[in-house]
Amino acid sequence: MRVMIVVTHLLGTGHLSRAATLARAFSGAGHRVTLVSGGMPAPQLDLSGVDLVPLPPLRSDGTDFTRLLTEAGEPADARYLDDRRATLLTALDKIAPQILVTELFPFGRRSLGAEFTALLEAARAMTRSPVILSSVRDILAPPSKPAKAAQAADLIARFYDAVLVHSDPAITRLEQSWPVTPDAAGKLVYTGYVAPPAAAPDPAGPGAGEILVSAGGGPVGAPLFRAAIGAARRMPETPWRLLVGGAGAGPLVDTLSAEANGLPVTVETARPEFRQMLHVAAASVSMCGYNTAMDLLQSGVPAVLVPFDAGNEVEQGLRAESLARRPNIAVLRSDAAQPAALTDALRRVIAAGRQPACDLNFAGAAETVRIATNLAEGVR
Repeated sequence: MRVMIVVTHLLGTGHLSRAATLARAFSGAGHRVTLVSGGMPAPQLDLSGVDLVPLPPLRSDGTDFTRLLTEAGEPADARYLDDRRATLLTALDKIAPQILVTELFPFGRRSLGAEFTALLEAARAMTRSPVILSSVRDILAPPSKPAKAAQAADLIARFYDAVLVHSDPAITRLEQSWPVTPDAAGKLVYTGYVAPPAAAPDPAGPGAGEILVSAGGGPVGAPLFRAAIGAARRMPETPWRLLVGGAGAGPLVDTLSAEANGLPVTVETARPEFRQMLHVAAASVSMCGYNTAMDLLQSGVPAVLVPFDAGNEVEQGLRAESLARRPNIAVLRSDAAQPAALTDALRRVIAAGRQPACDLNFAGAAETVRIATNLAEGVR
């Protein structure tokens, strides 16, 4: 089948990474997959077997997701957004998908509502309309106003065949973070967690015995890296490795390297074998995005989580609270993640030791493929 997945990541790369995992799963099952990406380029992601259609890229102005900037940092004007919409609709017409997936929308990306709605209207007007699915993570940013939830419910009713929730309902239900209407509840399908297959440990590879510090692919990790450098001064007996992601990582790597001079700290850009490194690391320090949480649970590594909470963000905090039930995971609020507190938390989780891999259902990508293809075949 022809599958089209549409995603725009605006701050980090978590949304794109999860969409890429789904795309590879569809491709691995023999489907022709096109990933339409409207965020900043992320060349580090594995898109093997997947056709990529880039839209004119956008990013948010920090945590202000209503202010959209071009790759050059200029405000995206109406002409720029029109170009995006035209590229998106051209891709729909060319691909003529049998399965269309919108990542996060209509529960988020409201600032791009015009282009997503145009896509949905065009898809429903096709001679052979595709199965239309929304793909969402375990926890959403709760709507700030009832009208936003009502708008999402209306779009689901008008356009969507199902909402795929990438979670285990025994652990986290969508209702915990989003007001689900009775009509929308009838379209919810839980897939399990979406994660690549568990990485194989590489004892001879990098990271053995180190404290790995990461902050995803966005520009918001500098305070966490600097707190880690301060903690390294208190734990000089342990080697540290700071993995800096994002398109503008180079200058930050240079700055942090200078600040860590003389300490047992390696500072470098994010590595593709990060998931393997977790299996041999002494501990991890990170935020608590969806993909990072999956990596930590699969590896069982002792971890200190510092959830991203700028701009009234609550998603990572809610997820971190659920993970903190495990004895080798500690949570620090971002304003409390100072060197002394980080050092104390690390010593506690390292003493608790590595835990067995979590027995949650991580086969959400394969289940998504099964659900989507069954729905598409049922329509025909």
